[in-house]
Amino acid sequence: MFLTILILNNLARRVYFSFHFDRDIIRVSQIRNCGVFSKEDTEPFMDKAEWEKIKQSGVQKIIDWINEQMDGTSVLVLCIGSETNSRKWVRHEIRKAHNEKKGIIGIRVHQQNNFKKETDHPGINPLSTMYDMIDGKEVYLNTLYTTYDWISNDGRANIQTWIEKAAQQAGR
Repeated sequence: MFLTILILNNLARRVYFSFHFDRDIIRVSQIRNCGVFSKEDTEPFMDKAEWEKIKQSGVQKIIDWINEQMDGTSVLVLCIGSETNSRKWVRHEIRKAHNEKKGIIGIRVHQQNNFKKETDHPGINPLSTMYDMIDGKEVYLNTLYTTYDWISNDGRANIQTWIEKAAQQAGR
């Protein structure tokens, strides 16, 4: 849903964040504003009105927008909330990143507060429901990519390392 750039050891990483917009935008905003991502190097969040306009323009417009936003990125950061697994476009973004051999990390965000200061229940990790055929066998994406918890795994202190590790594993 949005693109950002992380500067790590003088190396710029273009990162695409995928998440359920309506339910998790506040939680993802907390990650984006955690002090790791430079304000000058991030694309602004798309607001709900802009996303609705794109959705109303049709499927191809959505695909074109996603393609444009993901172009040149090295890592997809999948922010996993309680309903993320059911989101068609999140699943499309995961499939696209996997097929393009980008790094992927999952970050569970359900323990973060929303704007009402409420946490949520953990949802199904989309990486555990999606697979690729490798050597004639179904290999689930959660066995290929690591998922962390923003709160339990101290995301603020570790997200740079997670992103860099995913990029390097993908050869980026």
